[in-house]
Parts: sequence; C-alpha cells; structure tokens
Amino acid sequence: MDELTISDILELYETRGLTAVELVKSYMQRIKNYDKNPNGLSLNSIIELNADALTIASELDEYYRLNGVKGILHGIPILVKDNIDTAGSMQTTAGSLALTGNNRDADAFVVSLLREQGGIILGKTNLSEWANYRGKWSTSGWSSMGGQTRNPYDLLRTPCGSSSGTAVAIAANFAPVGIGTETDGSIICPSSINGIVGLKPSIGLVSRSGIIPIGKSQDTAGPMTRTVKDAAILLTAMVGKDESDRTTLDSPILNYILEGSIDRLDGMVIGVIRNFTKFNQKISDLFDSILPFFKDLGAELVDQSDDDRIKGKHPIDLKLLEGLSEAESTVLSYEFKQGLNQYLSTVNGNIQTIENVIEFNTANKKETLLHFGQEYFEYALSKGDLQSEAYLKAIQLYDEYRTKFDTEFSRHNLDAVILPSTGPAWLIDHVNGDNYAGGFSSSIAAITGYCSISLPMGYINGLPVGLSIISGKFQEKKILTIAHAFENATKIRIPPDLETTMQLGK
Repeated sequence: MDELTISDILELYETRGLTAVELVKSYMQRIKNYDKNPNGLSLNSIIELNADALTIASELDEYYRLNGVKGILHGIPILVKDNIDTAGSMQTTAGSLALTGNNRDADAFVVSLLREQGGIILGKTNLSEWANYRGKWSTSGWSSMGGQTRNPYDLLRTPCGSSSGTAVAIAANFAPVGIGTETDGSIICPSSINGIVGLKPSIGLVSRSGIIPIGKSQDTAGPMTRTVKDAAILLTAMVGKDESDRTTLDSPILNYILEGSIDRLDGMVIGVIRNFTKFNQKISDLFDSILPFFKDLGAELVDQSDDDRIKGKHPIDLKLLEGLSEAESTVLSYEFKQGLNQYLSTVNGNIQTIENVIEFNTANKKETLLHFGQEYFEYALSKGDLQSEAYLKAIQLYDEYRTKFDTEFSRHNLDAVILPSTGPAWLIDHVNGDNYAGGFSSSIAAITGYCSISLPMGYINGLPVGLSIISGKFQEKKILTIAHAFENATKIRIPPDLETTMQLGK
C-alpha cells in the first residue's frame, strides 16, 4: 500500500474491488507498526486515531455499492492537524494538555467540505504546541499532549514545525494525504524537511472557521501530500465560501485538478531568488543544479546571478522591508489575543481565556513547560485591541510590502519565483530550541498573504530539501502547474526507509 495516490486508490476501488474498510485497516496497521517504537525513539506523528473511521468507511462502501463515488475524495483517508476542529470522538487540543477533553460539536468548515467529498478523517496529527506560538526557544514537533515528533529520515533530526505530525505521517505513508496549517512556514518548512509537497494557499481561499488561530492576517490551512496532483485534488475539495470567515466570500471557486502530465512551461517567466536567506554552499549548489530543468521545460528564467548584476540588469528585490519582522511579531501578538480568546470562549470547562492557559501551564509546568516557556502568550496578553496604533502601523507595513511584491512581479513580468524552502533537518535540541541555520523563505508568502508551494528538489546527505514556488493572490493553479511540470521532469522524491530509520533509532 506504499505511496498510493488518490487516483491509485479510486482506481483500486473500481478495478480491484478494494474497500474503504480494507484501506483504513491497512493504514491503521502501518501506523501501529511504525509510529510508536516500544524499543527506542518514535516517529510519534499521530496524537489520536478516529474511533469512528471504520464505521465511516463501511458507510462509504455501502454508498459506493449503491451510487458510485460520493465525491473526489471518496474513501480517501485523511490525517488532520490537531488544531483543526473535528466533530465526534476526537479532541482538538493544539497539542496542549490545557485543552484535554475539547470535543467539538461541529467540524471546522474545511473538514465538513472534506467529508462532503467522501473523505475519511483517519486521525489527528501532532504539532508544535499551539502551532509553535507559545514560547521562545521552542522545539519543532514537541507538544505536551503528543510528545516529540521525529523526522522519518533520521529520528535524531527535526520534523520542523508546526505541521510536523502531518508532514511526517504523509512522508511515512500513514495516509495518502493530510491537512496542515500555516501562519509563517508551518506547512512549507515541514514539507521541505520531510520530503513531501505542501501548499500554503492565498489568504481568503480556504476557510479558517473552526481552526485554533494565531493571526487572521496570515493563518490558513493547506494540503500536505506526496504528489503535486494530490495537492491539487485536495485543494479543490477544501475551497468554499464560508459566511463565518468572510475573507472567503471573494475567493474564486476553481477546479485545481491537474489533468494529464504537464511537461511544458512555454511562455512562463520565473524569477530565481538567491538572496532572501543565507543558504550554505551545499544548498546553493543543489539549487543551481535544478535550474536547467525549468529551462528545458520552456520557461524563461529571470536570474539574480552576479553576471546579471554586472550587465546592469535590475535584480528581483523581494527582501523584507526594514522593520517588517518586528511588525510581524506585533501583528501576530495582537491578532492572537483576539482570535484565541474568541475560540477559547467556546470551549467547555475552565479554559476560557489566554489567562486561563497561562495559569494552567504554570500550575502544571513539569509537563507543559518542560522544554520552553510561554513568552508569546504573555506578550499577547499585554496587547490592546485591533484599533491600537501599534497594530495599525504594523499592518500598514504589510500593505507596503505587498505593493513591493506586486511591483517586482510586474516589473519583470513574472509568473512566479523559485527559491530553496529551507535547509536540511537540524538535530532536535530541547535545550537550545530550533536552529534555522539553513535559512527560511516562507515569510514572503506569509506576509503578503499570497500562495506558495514546497516540493522536493533534492537531498543533502540523505536529508530532503524543498523548492518553494511563490506567486500572487489566488494564483494557486499557476504554482501547481509549475510544480507538477518540475515534479514530472525530475521525479526526485525518495521515500524514507522506515525499517532502517527505526533500527537506527533504537
């Protein structure tokens, strides 16, 4: 059952008589075999399996017998990050012990769309606690609820965050597809480091209703898959207008499904970004090695090479504006306070506000504050409302950067830009926290609110490194097309060898 795509599964239902019940049992057995290692380190990507999954699968099998497929995800098991509400027996905890017992009465809007298309929610995945917005010096993939998720290529190395559990589970073939969330890098980084495809949609394309928030200016859910085609299918199922998230009311409801094999990019103009992050020489060499594929596919590359600068060509400038990193910190802290308090007010029990979470963590610090603190919670608590001058000034800088991005795309007539997503996985370090020495490119799309996708571009010492493709608002079809053509031309992805990984982890 390794490496099955959505299309593979639907074909097996039609031609081989495979049932959804059999498929769900197979994935559950694989999770049992590989996710928890009683004799050593574990992948530890799953917080909770859905006790109702086999019942739902049986109902879908009966539906198929009588009516055919229910939708484009008929009988497809899906793993969902545990900051996304799911109605039924599973909790939604954001990885925090403070939200133990948070069973929801309704699905997040995006989960309801997945179910309408025949998807089976197989389980909830671990994450960096509170989507990595709790404290400084955090360790990606660790939560007080779920423990430490580990990289399937090397159990001593990070899975990156915060959608770490989803990325590891999909890389390890625990389900064909999964859902992550991103504020800045939480889909792109774990997708890159775990060798899968991750798409961060434009803000407004996918509803955030029923998702534990960080900041409304940047939060989104997105597909995490092993192929670009599956990301396109999953995105198609996720898109819908939601009155409870009014940013979606102006979104295009498109079919993103990629038909056939895209093997040409004639007429596409793609910018090559070299100076956004400080990549080491190995990453630079790997990035240089994949550029000829785009030329062979017919795309025109607008490069930032030294030769171009010597010739007087205007380089693409997508560096962040001065003060923008600080502005992002301000925006997220104000929005986090408002958004999280609103979500917590719907939770049954004693956790109704950010103050309640801080108090819970302090009272249970041996479990909750084991590796790092809660400075971001405390920082957010000190902020005012969204009419505060500091917040409005920071948002204005976002608008200025968005204008800069649009100007650069127009100046060079670009369809998209490409750059390394991040470096290879660093060692897990519960003392010093994460080490992004390989660079971090996600802020371009995060701050503009535009779309990006990461897919495998190669390996350094056996560890995956991703390629990011970024374009403008609601240009998902364009980046999916470019990514699919590159994927077809290179066929780079190498699945992790779990047997070897687990043996080395003992």
